[in-house]
Amino acid sequence: VQLQASGGGLVQAGNSLRLSCAASGRTLGNNNMGWFRQAPGKERESVAAINWGGTSTYYADSVKGRFTISRDNAKNTVTLQMNSLKPEDTAVYYCAARLSMLYASTWSVKTLYNYWGQGTLVTVSS
Repeated sequence: VQLQASGGGLVQAGNSLRLSCAASGRTLGNNNMGWFRQAPGKERESVAAINWGGTSTYYADSVKGRFTISRDNAKNTVTLQMNSLKPEDTAVYYCAARLSMLYASTWSVKTLYNYWGQGTLVTVSS
């Protein structure tokens, strides 16, 4: 499956952005999905994940209450709504798909994701 992330840009702190991840090559309906981000000079970190049916979601503590992950399997897309953005949210955001089950203890493990998009840059100015 090929993943294409979009929606990044430059925003001021406190504003919102909506990222989208579109899939091609196969349906996303059988995949659990995640968003990760990587700031300059830092390791890639988990942001949020959603199971294939959209019934379970997981968030990093740093974004809980501000970001919302959702999916539309009919449209083969996953979105990340980011509100109340902070300068520390500045990073390249990646969407990823995994075939294995999504659990609270493993949703954030990067190596369990099988497919990755190319990333979209989010810059939050203060």
